[in-house]
Amino acid sequence: MRAPQRVAGTGLPGLVTIWEVGARDGLQNEATTVPVEVKLEFLDRLAGAGLRVLEATSFVHPRWVPQLADADELLTRLGRRPGVRYPVLVPNERGLDRALSTGVEHIAIFAAATETFARRNLNRSLDEQFTMFEPVVTRARAEGLAVRGYVSMCFGDPWEGNVPLDQVVSVGRRLLDMGCQQLSLGDTIGVGTPGHVRSLLSSFTTAGVNVDTLAVHFHDTYGQALSNTLAALESGVTTVDSSAGGLGGCPYARSATGNLATEDLVWMLDGLGIEHGVDLEALVATSTWMAGQLGRPSPSRVVRALSGTESG
Repeated sequence: MRAPQRVAGTGLPGLVTIWEVGARDGLQNEATTVPVEVKLEFLDRLAGAGLRVLEATSFVHPRWVPQLADADELLTRLGRRPGVRYPVLVPNERGLDRALSTGVEHIAIFAAATETFARRNLNRSLDEQFTMFEPVVTRARAEGLAVRGYVSMCFGDPWEGNVPLDQVVSVGRRLLDMGCQQLSLGDTIGVGTPGHVRSLLSSFTTAGVNVDTLAVHFHDTYGQALSNTLAALESGVTTVDSSAGGLGGCPYARSATGNLATEDLVWMLDGLGIEHGVDLEALVATSTWMAGQLGRPSPSRVVRALSGTESG
């Protein structure tokens, strides 16, 4: 079968926005440098497959993420397609300066829900990270840019263990109050389960946060990414982060494996009758091509099944 039978679910959104992170989160942890020409073709192929939000790169210091040291060149050479958004990550004001010089219209900042990860990822305390982000968000909004806030370690931290729901909500509320227009709640090490997802989303809505401002970002370390996504959809979330081919991880958390594969997400959405605008066959072809560029098979189950590389 090349597509699932459609059996519409109840209480689910009719349309989901897929926030594709393959070119940034998917590639950032690759040990071998991916040429900028390959990244540009990857982005163009993803846009050609119907994805309308493509997180293109990050303006972190090249010393911390060498794979994305070509951010300025990539955005200068990027052939932006009409109707496609190309957000980028920025860690600080210097990163914002670089991003503005390349004409970006949408940025994201990345906060931590735990003290330990804030120090490891940002070299700041949990409170100090907001001091770093505030001028970035204020300037970006003044320049007319849309701003997203990522929150990492929402469902568990490899150093601190369980993360209290109210602690995650507190971090998220501070980012929204600062001016972020959307929050992406990240299960950075993939330990969340559906009940946990529902509880966290309910905690946000109880705290006065509209579910329309929330997105989810799941890693599949324990095979829970799709079930967690379904729980989020049932809770009213309509934006889901995913990575073509299931690429990705986190360079600051060794236990973080690949992201939810976009193809696996699309297969589920198709089966539920939820619109998303993506051509699955074109997307599978893109991820198969990228797997060839990286020299290893795609971890996506749908890519392996539809490309004929599934074994067993």
